[in-house]
Amino acid sequence: MREFKRTDRVADQLQQELAVLIQREVKDPRLGMVTVSGVTVSRDLGYADVYITLLGENDPERIQDNLKVLRRAAGFLRTQVARRIKLRHVPELRFHYDESVVRGQRLSSLIEEAVASDRARQGDDEPENGDDEGPR
Repeated sequence: MREFKRTDRVADQLQQELAVLIQREVKDPRLGMVTVSGVTVSRDLGYADVYITLLGENDPERIQDNLKVLRRAAGFLRTQVARRIKLRHVPELRFHYDESVVRGQRLSSLIEEAVASDRARQGDDEPENGDDEGPR
């Protein structure tokens, strides 16, 4: 069984704290419904890459606006995290948009289209009136 590394534990704790802080403490009207989808921390705990998604937003301009707001609030968020988590050095926060959710939705819709077209094609190949001339 794999034991969790310290960086994994720090990343999980950062993800929880940042999710709460972004929702409750960042008071910028430009900020949409942001979800922290993941955090990865460097081995030396110097940097933390924070991956976010936006609820119902696919507009690249809107995504960039939200990232700008979060990047400007990174110092504030880092200070608040330092007060809540006991760490000797709080990692520098770097925010990124997580495209995996959008990519997953696109793949899911492609699969649904393929299944629907396959069913339609199989429906066209079936003999009419149940007359099947093949062996039973």
